[in-house]
Amino acid sequence: MKKILSQDEIDDMIRAARSGTQGAAPTVQAPAISPWNGRLAGRIGQEHMQAINRLHQSFAHNLTHSLGAYLRIQFAAALVSGEHLTYGEFLQSIPEVTYLASCKLKPVGASALVQLDLAVAFPLIDVLLGGEGKGVAPVRGITEIEEQILETVMHIICRELQNAWQALPLEFEFEQRQHLGQVEQLMSAAEKTLLLSFEITMLESRGALNLVVPAQVSNALLRKISERTATKPRLRPEAEQRIRARLLNCAFEVELTMPHLQVPVRALLALSPGALLGLRRSTRHPATLVVAGEEMFTASVARRGPLRAAQMLSRRVKPDATEERSR
Repeated sequence: MKKILSQDEIDDMIRAARSGTQGAAPTVQAPAISPWNGRLAGRIGQEHMQAINRLHQSFAHNLTHSLGAYLRIQFAAALVSGEHLTYGEFLQSIPEVTYLASCKLKPVGASALVQLDLAVAFPLIDVLLGGEGKGVAPVRGITEIEEQILETVMHIICRELQNAWQALPLEFEFEQRQHLGQVEQLMSAAEKTLLLSFEITMLESRGALNLVVPAQVSNALLRKISERTATKPRLRPEAEQRIRARLLNCAFEVELTMPHLQVPVRALLALSPGALLGLRRSTRHPATLVVAGEEMFTASVARRGPLRAAQMLSRRVKPDATEERSR
Protein backbone atom coordinates (compact mmCIF):
# COMPACT_ATOMS: atom_id res chain seq x y z
CA MET A 1 0.00 0.00 0.00
CA LYS A 2 1.53 3.30 -1.09
CA LYS A 3 1.77 6.18 1.37
CA ILE A 4 0.10 9.41 0.20
CA LEU A 5 1.92 12.55 1.39
CA SER A 6 0.02 15.60 2.46
CA GLN A 7 0.77 19.05 1.03
CA ASP A 8 2.52 20.09 4.25
CA GLU A 9 4.87 17.08 4.11
CA ILE A 10 5.68 17.82 0.47
CA ASP A 11 6.48 21.45 1.32
CA ASP A 12 8.77 20.35 4.18
CA MET A 13 10.72 18.05 1.88
CA ILE A 14 11.18 20.79 -0.73
CA ARG A 15 12.44 23.26 1.88
CA ALA A 16 14.89 20.68 3.27
CA ALA A 17 16.25 19.91 -0.21
CA ARG A 18 16.75 23.63 -0.99
CA SER A 19 18.59 24.26 2.32
CA GLY A 20 20.85 21.17 1.93
CA THR A 21 19.96 19.69 5.32
CA GLN A 22 18.22 16.58 4.07
CA GLY A 23 21.24 14.30 4.59
CA ALA A 24 22.53 15.08 8.05
CA ALA A 25 26.30 14.84 8.27
CA PRO A 26 27.69 12.43 10.89
CA THR A 27 28.70 14.18 14.09
CA VAL A 28 32.34 14.00 15.19
CA GLN A 29 32.89 13.82 18.93
CA ALA A 30 35.36 16.41 20.11
CA PRO A 31 38.40 15.09 22.01
CA ALA A 32 38.34 15.45 25.77
CA ILE A 33 40.65 18.24 26.87
CA SER A 34 41.77 18.67 30.46
CA PRO A 35 44.02 21.38 31.91
CA TRP A 36 47.69 20.45 32.40
CA ASN A 37 48.73 19.97 36.00
CA GLY A 38 52.37 20.93 36.47
CA ARG A 39 52.55 19.11 39.80
CA LEU A 40 52.19 15.77 37.99
CA ALA A 41 55.33 16.36 35.92
CA GLY A 42 58.31 14.24 36.92
CA ARG A 43 56.35 11.79 39.02
CA ILE A 44 57.65 8.23 39.22
CA GLY A 45 55.71 5.65 37.22
CA GLN A 46 53.89 2.76 38.80
CA GLU A 47 56.58 0.20 37.96
CA HIS A 48 59.34 2.35 39.48
CA MET A 49 57.20 3.09 42.53
CA GLN A 50 56.82 -0.66 43.09
CA ALA A 51 60.63 -0.97 43.12
CA ILE A 52 60.88 1.75 45.79
CA ASN A 53 58.09 0.10 47.79
CA ARG A 54 59.93 -3.25 47.76
CA LEU A 55 63.05 -1.50 49.04
CA HIS A 56 61.19 0.08 51.94
CA GLN A 57 59.34 -3.11 52.77
CA SER A 58 62.80 -4.48 53.59
CA PHE A 59 63.45 -1.34 55.65
CA ALA A 60 60.24 -1.97 57.64
CA HIS A 61 61.25 -5.60 58.19
CA ASN A 62 64.71 -4.62 59.46
CA LEU A 63 63.28 -1.86 61.65
CA THR A 64 60.90 -4.37 63.21
CA HIS A 65 63.80 -6.56 64.30
CA SER A 66 66.12 -3.71 65.32
CA LEU A 67 63.67 -1.80 67.51
CA GLY A 68 62.03 -4.97 68.79
CA ALA A 69 65.40 -6.26 70.00
CA TYR A 70 66.41 -2.88 71.42
CA LEU A 71 63.15 -2.30 73.30
CA ARG A 72 62.58 -6.00 74.14
CA ILE A 73 58.88 -5.75 73.31
CA GLN A 74 56.57 -6.75 70.50
CA PHE A 75 57.18 -4.15 67.82
CA ALA A 76 56.16 -4.20 64.15
CA ALA A 77 56.57 -1.77 61.25
CA ALA A 78 54.81 -2.26 57.92
CA LEU A 79 54.85 -0.18 54.75
CA VAL A 80 51.38 1.18 53.98
CA SER A 81 51.92 3.36 50.90
CA GLY A 82 54.36 5.39 48.86
CA GLU A 83 53.24 8.41 46.87
CA HIS A 84 54.37 11.71 45.39
CA LEU A 85 52.96 14.99 46.64
CA THR A 86 54.15 18.49 47.34
CA TYR A 87 55.64 19.37 50.68
CA GLY A 88 52.79 21.78 51.35
CA GLU A 89 50.20 19.05 50.78
CA PHE A 90 51.95 16.84 53.34
CA LEU A 91 52.07 19.60 55.97
CA GLN A 92 48.32 20.12 55.57
CA SER A 93 47.66 16.43 56.25
CA ILE A 94 49.52 16.05 59.59
CA PRO A 95 47.88 16.64 62.99
CA GLU A 96 48.54 19.85 64.87
CA VAL A 97 50.14 18.04 67.83
CA THR A 98 52.67 15.41 66.69
CA TYR A 99 56.36 14.55 66.78
CA LEU A 100 58.48 15.93 63.94
CA ALA A 101 62.21 15.53 63.38
CA SER A 102 64.60 16.35 60.57
CA CYS A 103 67.39 14.18 59.16
CA LYS A 104 70.33 15.63 57.27
CA LEU A 105 71.07 13.84 53.99
CA LYS A 106 74.81 14.00 53.49
CA PRO A 107 76.57 14.92 51.27
CA VAL A 108 73.73 16.28 49.10
CA GLY A 109 72.85 18.91 51.71
CA ALA A 110 69.11 18.17 51.62
CA SER A 111 66.89 17.26 54.56
CA ALA A 112 64.26 14.59 55.15
CA LEU A 113 61.37 14.90 57.59
CA VAL A 114 60.14 12.18 59.96
CA GLN A 115 56.69 12.41 61.52
CA LEU A 116 55.62 10.05 64.30
CA ASP A 117 52.14 9.89 65.82
CA LEU A 118 52.05 10.62 69.55
CA ALA A 119 49.94 7.47 69.99
CA VAL A 120 53.20 5.57 69.38
CA ALA A 121 55.72 8.16 70.63
CA PHE A 122 54.50 8.20 74.25
CA PRO A 123 54.47 4.37 74.65
CA LEU A 124 58.03 4.31 73.20
CA ILE A 125 59.14 6.87 75.78
CA ASP A 126 57.46 4.90 78.56
CA VAL A 127 59.27 1.69 77.55
CA LEU A 128 62.62 3.51 77.32
CA LEU A 129 62.04 4.76 80.88
CA GLY A 130 61.40 1.22 82.13
CA GLY A 131 57.62 1.16 81.89
CA GLU A 132 55.33 -1.28 80.11
CA GLY A 133 54.31 1.07 77.30
CA LYS A 134 50.62 0.57 77.97
CA GLY A 135 47.75 2.90 78.77
CA VAL A 136 46.24 5.95 77.11
CA ALA A 137 48.68 8.51 75.69
CA PRO A 138 48.39 11.99 77.27
CA VAL A 139 46.79 14.74 75.19
CA ARG A 140 49.74 17.12 75.03
CA GLY A 141 52.98 17.69 73.21
CA ILE A 142 56.36 16.12 73.99
CA THR A 143 58.58 17.86 76.53
CA GLU A 144 62.27 18.58 76.01
CA ILE A 145 63.30 15.72 78.29
CA GLU A 146 61.00 13.29 76.47
CA GLU A 147 62.33 14.34 73.07
CA GLN A 148 65.90 13.61 74.23
CA ILE A 149 64.78 10.14 75.31
CA LEU A 150 63.10 9.56 71.94
CA GLU A 151 66.27 10.49 70.05
CA THR A 152 67.65 6.98 70.60
CA VAL A 153 64.77 5.57 68.54
CA MET A 154 65.31 8.19 65.85
CA HIS A 155 68.99 7.25 65.57
CA ILE A 156 67.98 3.61 64.97
CA ILE A 157 65.46 4.69 62.32
CA CYS A 158 68.14 6.78 60.56
CA ARG A 159 70.57 3.86 60.68
CA GLU A 160 68.10 1.47 59.08
CA LEU A 161 67.20 4.08 56.45
CA GLN A 162 70.86 4.45 55.58
CA ASN A 163 71.17 0.66 55.21
CA ALA A 164 68.10 0.59 52.95
CA TRP A 165 69.47 3.43 50.80
CA GLN A 166 72.97 1.94 50.54
CA ALA A 167 72.74 2.07 46.73
CA LEU A 168 73.52 5.79 47.15
CA PRO A 169 76.55 7.19 49.00
CA LEU A 170 74.06 8.83 51.34
CA GLU A 171 74.15 9.28 55.11
CA PHE A 172 70.99 9.79 57.17
CA GLU A 173 72.03 11.85 60.18
CA PHE A 174 69.47 12.73 62.84
CA GLU A 175 69.43 16.51 63.14
CA GLN A 176 66.89 17.70 65.68
CA ARG A 177 63.26 17.75 66.66
CA GLN A 178 61.25 20.25 64.63
CA HIS A 179 58.19 22.23 65.63
CA LEU A 180 55.35 22.81 63.21
CA GLY A 181 56.43 26.40 62.56
CA GLN A 182 60.02 25.30 61.86
CA VAL A 183 59.25 22.54 59.36
CA GLU A 184 57.61 25.04 57.04
CA GLN A 185 61.11 26.44 56.44
CA LEU A 186 62.66 23.01 55.82
CA MET A 187 61.49 22.89 52.19
CA SER A 188 59.40 25.08 49.94
CA ALA A 189 55.68 24.30 49.89
CA ALA A 190 55.76 23.59 46.14
CA GLU A 191 58.72 21.18 46.29
CA LYS A 192 57.92 17.67 45.10
CA THR A 193 58.54 14.97 47.68
CA LEU A 194 58.26 11.24 48.13
CA LEU A 195 56.04 10.30 51.08
CA LEU A 196 56.50 6.85 52.59
CA SER A 197 53.90 5.89 55.20
CA PHE A 198 54.43 3.07 57.70
CA GLU A 199 52.11 1.60 60.31
CA ILE A 200 53.73 1.07 63.72
CA THR A 201 52.24 -1.51 66.09
CA MET A 202 53.57 -2.06 69.59
CA LEU A 203 51.77 -3.73 72.47
CA GLU A 204 48.38 -1.95 72.73
CA SER A 205 49.33 1.06 70.59
CA ARG A 206 49.16 1.74 66.88
CA GLY A 207 50.11 4.81 64.86
CA ALA A 208 51.80 6.15 61.75
CA LEU A 209 55.42 6.84 60.91
CA ASN A 210 55.82 9.07 57.84
CA LEU A 211 59.04 9.78 55.97
CA VAL A 212 59.23 12.72 53.55
CA VAL A 213 62.21 12.83 51.16
CA PRO A 214 62.84 15.42 48.41
CA ALA A 215 61.96 14.02 44.99
CA GLN A 216 65.40 14.83 43.61
CA VAL A 217 66.95 12.45 46.15
CA SER A 218 64.40 9.68 45.60
CA ASN A 219 64.87 9.98 41.82
CA ALA A 220 68.61 9.49 42.29
CA LEU A 221 67.88 6.33 44.28
CA LEU A 222 65.58 5.09 41.53
CA ARG A 223 68.28 5.61 38.89
CA LYS A 224 70.70 3.52 40.96
CA ILE A 225 68.11 0.77 41.36
CA SER A 226 67.47 0.80 37.60
CA GLU A 227 71.20 0.60 36.86
CA ARG A 228 71.62 -2.32 39.22
CA THR A 229 68.70 -4.16 37.64
CA ALA A 230 70.04 -3.51 34.14
CA THR A 231 73.56 -4.72 34.95
CA LYS A 232 72.33 -7.88 36.67
CA PRO A 233 69.79 -9.48 34.33
CA ARG A 234 67.91 -12.40 35.79
CA LEU A 235 68.51 -15.82 34.27
CA ARG A 236 65.69 -17.51 32.45
CA PRO A 237 64.06 -20.47 34.24
CA GLU A 238 65.47 -22.90 31.66
CA ALA A 239 69.02 -21.64 32.23
CA GLU A 240 68.58 -21.84 36.01
CA GLN A 241 67.43 -25.46 35.72
CA ARG A 242 70.44 -26.39 33.56
CA ILE A 243 72.86 -24.77 36.01
CA ARG A 244 71.14 -26.50 38.93
CA ALA A 245 71.37 -29.89 37.17
CA ARG A 246 75.10 -29.40 36.56
CA LEU A 247 75.72 -28.33 40.16
CA LEU A 248 73.88 -31.39 41.49
CA ASN A 249 76.26 -33.62 39.51
CA CYS A 250 79.38 -31.97 40.98
CA ALA A 251 81.46 -34.38 43.08
CA PHE A 252 82.66 -33.54 46.60
CA GLU A 253 85.35 -35.36 48.54
CA VAL A 254 83.78 -37.29 51.42
CA GLU A 255 85.52 -39.03 54.35
CA LEU A 256 84.20 -41.12 57.20
CA THR A 257 86.67 -40.55 60.00
CA MET A 258 87.19 -40.74 63.74
CA PRO A 259 89.07 -37.51 64.48
CA HIS A 260 91.12 -36.63 67.56
CA LEU A 261 92.38 -40.19 68.19
CA GLN A 262 95.67 -40.63 70.02
CA VAL A 263 97.91 -43.70 70.30
CA PRO A 264 101.33 -43.98 71.93
CA VAL A 265 104.47 -44.05 69.81
CA ARG A 266 105.19 -47.57 71.10
CA ALA A 267 102.04 -48.84 69.38
CA LEU A 268 102.93 -47.10 66.15
CA LEU A 269 106.46 -48.59 66.11
CA ALA A 270 104.98 -52.07 66.58
CA LEU A 271 102.73 -51.80 63.52
CA SER A 272 103.11 -54.42 60.79
CA PRO A 273 100.83 -56.00 58.17
CA GLY A 274 98.14 -57.99 59.96
CA ALA A 275 98.63 -56.23 63.32
CA LEU A 276 95.60 -54.90 65.23
CA LEU A 277 95.84 -51.31 66.51
CA GLY A 278 93.70 -50.46 69.53
CA LEU A 279 92.15 -47.00 69.17
CA ARG A 280 90.88 -46.63 72.76
CA ARG A 281 87.45 -45.60 71.51
CA SER A 282 84.18 -47.40 72.29
CA THR A 283 82.52 -49.30 69.45
CA ARG A 284 79.37 -47.31 70.22
CA HIS A 285 81.14 -44.02 69.54
CA PRO A 286 80.07 -42.77 66.06
CA ALA A 287 82.39 -41.67 63.30
CA THR A 288 82.25 -38.27 61.59
CA LEU A 289 81.27 -37.65 57.97
CA VAL A 290 83.52 -34.94 56.52
CA VAL A 291 82.43 -33.26 53.25
CA ALA A 292 85.00 -31.07 51.47
CA GLY A 293 86.87 -30.59 54.75
CA GLU A 294 83.75 -29.69 56.77
CA GLU A 295 82.36 -31.98 59.48
CA MET A 296 78.70 -32.45 58.51
CA PHE A 297 77.19 -35.49 60.32
CA THR A 298 77.93 -38.12 62.91
CA ALA A 299 77.58 -41.50 61.24
CA SER A 300 78.22 -45.19 61.68
CA VAL A 301 79.88 -47.58 59.26
CA ALA A 302 77.34 -49.59 57.27
CA ARG A 303 77.09 -51.77 54.17
CA ARG A 304 74.83 -51.71 51.13
CA GLY A 305 75.27 -54.95 49.24
CA PRO A 306 78.96 -55.39 48.40
CA LEU A 307 79.67 -51.67 48.94
CA ARG A 308 80.59 -49.76 52.05
CA ALA A 309 78.13 -47.09 53.24
CA ALA A 310 77.59 -44.62 56.06
CA GLN A 311 74.40 -44.28 58.07
CA MET A 312 73.71 -40.69 59.18
CA LEU A 313 72.95 -40.33 62.89
CA SER A 314 72.81 -36.61 63.66
CA ARG A 315 73.79 -33.23 62.27
CA ARG A 316 77.23 -32.14 63.38
CA VAL A 317 77.26 -28.90 65.41
CA LYS A 318 80.31 -26.81 64.62
CA PRO A 319 82.28 -26.14 67.84
CA ASP A 320 82.91 -22.57 68.83
CA ALA A 321 86.31 -20.98 69.31
CA THR A 322 86.53 -21.78 73.03
CA GLU A 323 85.95 -25.49 72.41
CA GLU A 324 88.58 -25.50 69.69
CA ARG A 325 91.14 -23.92 72.02
CA SER A 326 90.34 -26.41 74.79
CA ARG A 327 91.15 -29.26 72.43
